[in-house]
Amino acid sequence: MITGELKNKIDKLWLEFWQGGIANPLTVIEQITFLMFAKLLDINESRDEKRADRTSRGFTRRFKDNEQHLRWSQFSHIEDAERLIKVVRDEVFLHFRTHTGDSRFGDYMKDARLAIDKPSLLVKAIEMIDALPLEAGDTKGDLYEYLLSKLTTAGINGQFRTPRHIIKLMVRLLDPQPDEIIADPACGTAGFLVAVMEHLLETYSSEQGVLVESITDDKGKAVVQKTYTGDLLDQTQWRHIKTQMFHGFDFDSTMLRIAAMNLYMHGVEDPDIHYQDSLAQSFADKFPALEQNAFNVILANPPFKGSLDEDTINPPILRLVKTKKTELLFIAQILRMLKIGGRSATVVPQGVLFGSSKAHQTVRQLLIENNQLEAVINLPSGVFKPYAGVATAILIFVKGGATDHVWFYDVQDDGFSLDDKRDPLYQDEQGNPLGFAGDLPKVLEAYQKRDKAIADTAANDKTQACFWISKAEIVANKYDLSVNRYKETVHQEEEYEDPKEILQQWMSLVDEIQDELKELEGML
Repeated sequence: MITGELKNKIDKLWLEFWQGGIANPLTVIEQITFLMFAKLLDINESRDEKRADRTSRGFTRRFKDNEQHLRWSQFSHIEDAERLIKVVRDEVFLHFRTHTGDSRFGDYMKDARLAIDKPSLLVKAIEMIDALPLEAGDTKGDLYEYLLSKLTTAGINGQFRTPRHIIKLMVRLLDPQPDEIIADPACGTAGFLVAVMEHLLETYSSEQGVLVESITDDKGKAVVQKTYTGDLLDQTQWRHIKTQMFHGFDFDSTMLRIAAMNLYMHGVEDPDIHYQDSLAQSFADKFPALEQNAFNVILANPPFKGSLDEDTINPPILRLVKTKKTELLFIAQILRMLKIGGRSATVVPQGVLFGSSKAHQTVRQLLIENNQLEAVINLPSGVFKPYAGVATAILIFVKGGATDHVWFYDVQDDGFSLDDKRDPLYQDEQGNPLGFAGDLPKVLEAYQKRDKAIADTAANDKTQACFWISKAEIVANKYDLSVNRYKETVHQEEEYEDPKEILQQWMSLVDEIQDELKELEGML
């Protein structure tokens, strides 16, 4: 959570970009990302210099002796705006593109360009970013999340952001562990991966490791903020989390940089994010160790309703399911990427659940006959509004084995209004909106307590929000996984008045009207 003052600074910076002729929110975030990155490089360099002075241990420098003028602390103080833009455009960004000393960011920044043409805008942007407290790990993550929320607010490219409360539910359902390897094959802004990092910090913080402070929100109201330090994680776990745990793939270079910075802002020092189409043959060629049998956990919201040229699709995926539809291809590829026993939570359009084509049935059969389909969580159709009203569901499955029963949950209330405004419907005791409310906490609790032993008993009430369905019943319905196929509705018998009584009442009303008309006629 960030305070109203910090939000105002970001909003003001956003307005400066808009007034400076840069209105595309992705471009704005990208340019702010570059400048934040420049400041963070200098912060980390200064931190390592101080540590080296204390310990007499060397480190890999990010700036050579002839590059010291490229540090934020140096160029941010250039007063001549024309000279400043020349240094940043021609030298700082060249350093980004050739930079390899700080994890993998050299790859992410290899085609970085300064899109700010007005020297005055660059001066204002540097002044505002210089005032942001990027040194604080918890604050910089919140700052970046607020920046990413502008994608939704702006109404452009909002499809890149899965709603945070849905991400939070999916992460909690899978409960990733600190020694696991995690991926998102269509990572966008890395929302799922960041949520895993937040989940680990919260799960592995002791009572003493939770820092509590009171801050003032943008309405002047006091709000309690908790910061989780992850103090229960040991050094080996921390090293794994920061350098080996997180992997993401996307074929949009802007998304790639934003995803890398998002993870970096949240404490992942060396995120493994690659410019790669996960469905393409080139994935197997470039990353053979990651393309199959590589991950313990995969969280994803792959593109919906796309159609690919069959010649570009990795052949092993087509051997699993012969189709051009991306929503089906991604399920097959996620299964390939998982290790045996690895698990996934994946958002799919509901057409995947009941589509009648051979490819649709093949994918569902693959999930049930050759793997363990754990759960189908039906989501309200307004979850992705205002950008799309498409109905979606979350599939939770484990690679390997076979399915005997599937657990269903029919979510009616995700905690937000289902119109285009998507206003939060619930508040805490202090009147602050709750982002994880409605049915979502109930889904999580019910999933954690689900008991397959009741599946074939009278206790399995199919009129309730959650229930079990046997594999045999699903197979008999051509592997249909739509909740409405199996959920039972209780019909209440309506009682109506006797038609003769209704007719008598109507005739009495007619008589009264006739009498009043005659009375009116006599008055004329």
